[in-house]
Amino acid sequence: MPDLLAAGHNGSPSVPVHLKHAVVAIGNFDGVHRGHQAVLQTACNLAASGDEGAFAAAMTFEPHPRTIFNPQAPVFRLTPLPVKERLMQALGLGGLFVVPFSKDFSAMPASAFVDDILVDRLDVAHVVIGYDFHFGKGREGTPEFLMASGKAHGFGVTVVPAQRDATGAVVYSSSETRRLLADGEIAKANTILGYRYSVTGEIIHGEKRGRDLGYPTANMALQPQSELRHGIYAVRMRIDGALHDGVASFGRRPTFDNGAPLLETFVFDYSGDLYGKTVDVVFEKFLRGEEKFDSIEALIAQMDRDSANARKALAESAPLTAIDEALR
Repeated sequence: MPDLLAAGHNGSPSVPVHLKHAVVAIGNFDGVHRGHQAVLQTACNLAASGDEGAFAAAMTFEPHPRTIFNPQAPVFRLTPLPVKERLMQALGLGGLFVVPFSKDFSAMPASAFVDDILVDRLDVAHVVIGYDFHFGKGREGTPEFLMASGKAHGFGVTVVPAQRDATGAVVYSSSETRRLLADGEIAKANTILGYRYSVTGEIIHGEKRGRDLGYPTANMALQPQSELRHGIYAVRMRIDGALHDGVASFGRRPTFDNGAPLLETFVFDYSGDLYGKTVDVVFEKFLRGEEKFDSIEALIAQMDRDSANARKALAESAPLTAIDEALR
């Protein structure tokens, strides 16, 4: 997937000709949930029509703007950039333009963003945005402003409306997805996303207590700002493209050390060496909250029950979505 770092007015290099004149969906797209997918799919459909551009691309901003403006409370990222890129590939996007976000960039007038990036650098054929997308200094770049700019510069603009329920509430939201994950509502979060929530990371060495307990685990440190609820989950681990059932614990291990949060996954019926390998842990169901046990025997008995419950939950789970399958 083509990848461009273009900060706009800071003298970044020009864009290769083969990446120009695309249909570009613009947004932060954290989570790439079903609302985002409507925007991205619109771009793909326009590009496929042959009338607007050779390929569909997305433009996103890194780091997340909230991290820049409120560094003391960095946002719980649903999809860090590598995960976001994989999801966009799965959705059929042919390119991803990554714009470095900073306070200086946020002060760029909306007209300069259009002139410098969309017109001069990208020569966009068409731009697709969500109904609530704003850009430029003071968020002056409204959907209406962009539509007028498109007419002035000769590129098309499509604004995708919000998807609402019968009460008028917006159905899909990154902030709602974060809240659901923090509450352990995995199934509801996955419904908003349109695929299973997952985390990606390198398997690291731990204290190796699991071996002594009869449950050797593959350990992963999640992003420090993760707000995923501490507890036990039915999961699948994606290893070299194949999904393997398992049960995972995310938390501080109160029975032992109450240390830094760690994701510890016991992969059923798997014996390969995973140390140093980058894998995905795909969340299917929250089973219970984290607990402190009075004895090792009580802990092992509960782990036996957790494993049985995870196997049952995974056996009864809904079929994988098309995006889940494409991520393999």
